[in-house]
Amino acid sequence: MNRRDLILVTASVAGALPVLPQTAAWKPKIFDGHQNDTVIALTELIIPATDTPGAKAAQVNRYIDLLLADGPAGERERFFDGLAFLDGYSIRQHKAPFVKLTAAQQTAVLETFDRGGDAAVEPGHRFFRMAKQLTSRIYYATEIGFRELNKGGRVPSSYGCSHPEHKNG
Repeated sequence: MNRRDLILVTASVAGALPVLPQTAAWKPKIFDGHQNDTVIALTELIIPATDTPGAKAAQVNRYIDLLLADGPAGERERFFDGLAFLDGYSIRQHKAPFVKLTAAQQTAVLETFDRGGDAAVEPGHRFFRMAKQLTSRIYYATEIGFRELNKGGRVPSSYGCSHPEHKNG
């Protein structure tokens, strides 16, 4: 998919996401507190805050929670299995669940999952691919992500032809 197609798809998806409450009273529909904290840490490593807000500021965790709560049970189970594998692997390698690891340890775990190729980490590889896809699709469909896409005027105000003979009335 080229950049223009990505921008068009993202722009159309942006209107489909509901506006989530910005209050501290928000509670996940399906994540428990630990799972929610893990998803926040995971998504922020996928799209970190730089000169623009990252996945945490865009509240990607809340949209993932909503999407999984309302989506097919099989996808929800795959995601929960992946979270469990992530924590299990982190505990086996570093004696602590993923959210309790240092940033360097978290990154090392995700780099191992990203490489894949080892049957022992294949569930982590599949989960990380799923998490990256969800995170990027959701992030760029939020207001924060859409502003990032348009940073520097990358998204034209109109996709219509600018030739005078092709303009309507």
